[in-house]
Amino acid sequence: MDEFDAQYEAFKNMIRTQTPEQALNTIKLFGLDAAIAQRIAGRHQRDTIKVREMRQPGSVVRNNRETWYVGPQQGDRCWPALRELLGKGSWSEAALQSLDEASTKVVSMLDHPMERRFSTRGLVVGYVQSGKTTNFTALIAKAADAGYKFFIVLAGIHNGLRRQTQLRLEKQLVNPVLDQWHPLTGADGDFEAPPGSPAAFFTHKSDQHVLCVVKKNVPRLKKLKEWLEKATPDNLRNCPTLIIDDEADQASVASKRTNPLMREIIDLFPRGGYVGYTATPFANLLIDPTADDLYPRDFIVNLPKPEGHFGTEVLFGREPIDGEDPQDAPDGYDMIRVIPPWEVDLVRPGRDELDDFLPEIEGSLRTSVLYFWLATAARRVRGHGIAHSTMLIHTSVSTIVHESFKGPLEDFRKSVADLVDTGDEELLEELRALWEAETARVPGSEPSLGEEKVAFDALRGELAGVVEDCRIVLDNSKSVERLDYESGPVVAIAVGGNTLSRGLTLEGLTVSYFVRGASTYDTLLQMGRWFGFRDGYADLPRIWMTSELRDWFRHIATVEAEMRRDIDVYMVEDKTPLSFAVRLRNHPALRITAAAKMRDAVKASSSYGGQRVQTRYFRTQDADWLRANRDAAGHLVRSALDVGARHEDRTEHGRHLLRNVPHDLILEFLDRYRFHDKSIECDTALLSQYIERRVKAHGGGLRNWNVAIIGKPGGSAEEFYEFAPGIAVARVNRAKLEMTGHEAADIKTLMSPRDAGVDLDVSGSHEVNEAELKRLRKIQCPETGLLALYPIDRLSPPTSKRREPLDAVDHVIGVGLVFPQPCGEDAKVEWYSADLSGVVSEQDELDAMDDAERAMLLEDGR
Repeated sequence: MDEFDAQYEAFKNMIRTQTPEQALNTIKLFGLDAAIAQRIAGRHQRDTIKVREMRQPGSVVRNNRETWYVGPQQGDRCWPALRELLGKGSWSEAALQSLDEASTKVVSMLDHPMERRFSTRGLVVGYVQSGKTTNFTALIAKAADAGYKFFIVLAGIHNGLRRQTQLRLEKQLVNPVLDQWHPLTGADGDFEAPPGSPAAFFTHKSDQHVLCVVKKNVPRLKKLKEWLEKATPDNLRNCPTLIIDDEADQASVASKRTNPLMREIIDLFPRGGYVGYTATPFANLLIDPTADDLYPRDFIVNLPKPEGHFGTEVLFGREPIDGEDPQDAPDGYDMIRVIPPWEVDLVRPGRDELDDFLPEIEGSLRTSVLYFWLATAARRVRGHGIAHSTMLIHTSVSTIVHESFKGPLEDFRKSVADLVDTGDEELLEELRALWEAETARVPGSEPSLGEEKVAFDALRGELAGVVEDCRIVLDNSKSVERLDYESGPVVAIAVGGNTLSRGLTLEGLTVSYFVRGASTYDTLLQMGRWFGFRDGYADLPRIWMTSELRDWFRHIATVEAEMRRDIDVYMVEDKTPLSFAVRLRNHPALRITAAAKMRDAVKASSSYGGQRVQTRYFRTQDADWLRANRDAAGHLVRSALDVGARHEDRTEHGRHLLRNVPHDLILEFLDRYRFHDKSIECDTALLSQYIERRVKAHGGGLRNWNVAIIGKPGGSAEEFYEFAPGIAVARVNRAKLEMTGHEAADIKTLMSPRDAGVDLDVSGSHEVNEAELKRLRKIQCPETGLLALYPIDRLSPPTSKRREPLDAVDHVIGVGLVFPQPCGEDAKVEWYSADLSGVVSEQDELDAMDDAERAMLLEDGR
């Protein structure tokens, strides 16, 4: 470490929460040379920007605040110990780097633990069985190193998941640095109030961090709350606390008893953060943002998909999403086997048949069990990857049905074991044919799978041992015997219901037989225990289910892709969870989530319907890029006049309006205009395809457009910008945010909400806001889009702090588009989102004005 690095490290923690100007002043107090102080402050700024703009994981944050956490520091103990432990295991350096970056991103979204008061609400969206537990373990480790003291992990609603989580945290977090931790809970049982006063656990003088792993169970949460209430207010005030809610969509949202208790516990801590983790965030994204609830108002993080993870679209494929080449939409591996409808009655009884029901091990169920034993034998031949091998049978929530499987499955196992021992030719030929057929449909030699085929003759020698070792395990709320992977390699056929359908990992899951019905996305997706990592047997997993269930999972894969793209788009655009709502596509036969969790949701628009999009980033030093955009804007205006567009001159307000512009001119403009790569929301292909689809699908929809030229009122002659003869306005000022550079100069907001109604008659409206403008557009221009052109002065000096001159080499053309509500084919699919109508923010309007515009607004009394 050179001298400068040492100096930087000495100041790094001190200036974590400070702006560049504050940091520079702090450093100067220590008498350092001005050049060195400036260099340290610059390094601090670059590090904070690097974390804030980290593209993976994608995120939506509450504002553009400078982050206080820029990664692990010298002297940290918890994170280095965790990283070392994982590195000694199966984690590659690339996987560790990804975990490091993702967890740093999440920690940076929290509040600094030394702030006097805070209450953070965040959400981390992962994939089913994708390593979310490891991610929040890393989050806890880094937060502990950074100064958080008390950690509460809400680990689902079942004992199995709570125990599994407790053991994982003890192994990976506590044991490597025992002197740093004081666990309040153990593997057996749940939270019980420790004897004596709780004050000792909260004092800032203690070096130990406190860990508590609790089920989302009302009696346990009450015990925890009552114990916490015995601490003094000063105890709690001096204790930066982080609450991790695993499976955050389960029991946390819209539950009458658990949800209030959780919020009461959170509210006990004046300095507290709440972060939900889930792979099925549908309910969390539909909470009322204006209520005192768990809506992720501060940030949403979309974790990257881990390499080698088997997710929904990998197994089931999905439909193309808007703007995607159909060839790029995954078809999924050929691993799904269809159970004929007439076989369902053999494994799932009607309500009046429960007591006398006995399943038949025939047809597809028999085939799936035989294949499970073959695949397990093949894995033993390969000799690598996880040693456990599990099959899941999930046909009903009824424990009576689960118990009915025990005898028939055990009888079948014994009969096959005897036949294999005696070398029964008929059975062996059946097994050989099954193996050859399955390995031909999914060759392990595919580059994406990377496994060598195991010949039947090679696995034949392992088959008897596999069948002999196989246990039939019933795992449900009444079971005494449970799946236990802690006592050596397991080969098991697990029959169960809800205890196997949420959070719990089925180690080495190879085969699933699934006919359980479900009515919501989240319930169905969480039942998919077959998602996850399949190291050493990526070619062998198989799922037996009905064709209807297969189609439902394919639909959910499409919903997931759209949801994640929404989050990524808004991450790049720096929107906040209170200024955007992720849209979720509905299904005619499924609900997005339980009805109680959707009570605050509202219907949303698909794709661009009803949306307002605008340019935000510009290449200010690329003269050719800027000139091309000026030419595109001028060509559009002149062409519109040539075809007879009706011109409304509003020069006194700095406006011109051209009505009834043909859509083909809009498409031509979009083809000519160059959007910045960071403006994902303004994707030329997506915009054009959407317009063309509406024109074709609904007679007249988006066939005609209004084009507005928006400048500032007044202005001297040298300030005017001419688009075409007779159409000129004074250039507007849009200064860029600090430190955004020339390659992606960020003006944040181009278009004010009132600009979105420039082609509407608002004279009869008492208040002109987003909701009112959408209502008026639906009445006055229900099928007409609006395209607004803004001539931006190339210098654009700043009028507020945290801004810099735009300093472009040429004048800049900004573009805003306003789309009417969807109709016709575009409206056939229903979409839902959180209701943001009650969230009030005037910041966008203020950001999109220069001084003259603000003055005009005040004159109008608005």
